[in-house]
Amino acid sequence: MEQLNQEISTEDPYSIIADLNNRVRILESKYNLSRERTFVINQNMIDEYKKSTEEIRLINSDLKDIKKDLFRFKEILKNLVKDSENFARKENLKVLEKYINFWNPLNFVTEKEVVDLIKKHNKNGKKENNE
Repeated sequence: MEQLNQEISTEDPYSIIADLNNRVRILESKYNLSRERTFVINQNMIDEYKKSTEEIRLINSDLKDIKKDLFRFKEILKNLVKDSENFARKENLKVLEKYINFWNPLNFVTEKEVVDLIKKHNKNGKKENNE
């Protein structure tokens, strides 16, 4: 401590002030540099915050769309299940198939065909009687 006091007292007061002035300038430049870095960091944080909020907004919008689509899909699926209850079962179709095969509707004749067959039969019957 004594040595420091001797150095201060032996130096010229102008050199001491110049030295202090240089130190203050160095501190000011460091402070300005720190302030600029802090400003840049703050700007970057603000930009990232804006990007993040926009992405979150888009994700929320997409999520709402997905929820709407899922709701529609569920409604359609419910309707399909409800409609499928009205469909005929395999066993019922088998019973119908047996009846159709038993009746064999392809061998049915129309009214006109019956009339034509009767007329034809009557003509053939008259020819046989005449002979």
